[in-house]
Amino acid sequence: MGNNRVTLADVARRAGLSKTAVSLVLNGREGTRLSAEAHQRVFAAAEELGYRPNIAARSLRTRKTATIAFVSDVVATTRFAGGLIRGALDAARERNHVLLIAETQGDTSFEQHAIDAMIDRQVDGVIYAAMATRRLTVPPALLANPVVLLNATSPDGLPCVLPDDEQAGHTAARTLLDHGHRDRIAVVGRNRLKEHDPEVSLAADARMRGIQRALSEAGTSLGHEVFCRDWLPEYGFSAMRSLLHRSPRPTAVICMNDRLAFGVYQALADAGLGVPGDVSVISFDDDPIAAWLRPALSTVAIPHEPMGRRAVELLLDGNTAGRRLVPMSLRRRSSVAPPA
Repeated sequence: MGNNRVTLADVARRAGLSKTAVSLVLNGREGTRLSAEAHQRVFAAAEELGYRPNIAARSLRTRKTATIAFVSDVVATTRFAGGLIRGALDAARERNHVLLIAETQGDTSFEQHAIDAMIDRQVDGVIYAAMATRRLTVPPALLANPVVLLNATSPDGLPCVLPDDEQAGHTAARTLLDHGHRDRIAVVGRNRLKEHDPEVSLAADARMRGIQRALSEAGTSLGHEVFCRDWLPEYGFSAMRSLLHRSPRPTAVICMNDRLAFGVYQALADAGLGVPGDVSVISFDDDPIAAWLRPALSTVAIPHEPMGRRAVELLLDGNTAGRRLVPMSLRRRSSVAPPA
């Protein structure tokens, strides 16, 4: 008998019990006076017949569909942030929920279509995710459901899960201080737009606050800082070349992300200088490139999988007030050493 034709009545006949008794057992509801042997007969009959519950009918009774919508801009097709989805998938599976994933690629018309399709399926809640940590506006159609923002905030104060970028900045600077670097620490990647427009970035300002707090606690301050148009290798390269013409030359560089650090490495190599023998380098994100640089790059990792997991937990637990910061861990590699 095919799975799609097996009914509760079929299971009841196989188990020799009433439909009501079988329904109570399979739905785990209390109050049945059936023996343990009768319970086993029900489960055995359901397994033998390949019975699957009617989810649509159950959802009408419970008003729950055991599905979660995961709507993002470019997370799903990005290797770097795919961990957000992996973490959410794992947490949903542990709670016997299915994750329905839609990626908009920034197309607002398709986003509306995807959201309508999710809502039509009566999802139990929505995770609305962004690739870059930023403030965004949530489509009004989503607000009829429980919503948790992932890697984002919103002007209306919806519950959100974010990486703790300020703590990460403090960790990066503290790591250099602990290795003996003090007044010759430089930052590559200052960017006024990223630091002052939360719709562009929340990470830049938070990382700088953490860096400056750690240096202030140590009674010192930045030796140099270089502004960059974007956080890409070519701007890291030109920034490091400019730093090499300043006096005194920095003994350590904090890069605002790993792609900038890649450019910094190239500029140092072109100048005949080594990492970390001449200049220590530390960064943020733990992009896959970080472990492949030589020497491997020490960086503070964005906790994508724990963030995705936390978003699902908040959504299903209903404990959705406020902002949750997920700690970022330092990946200690080979790019930091005491100053020469």
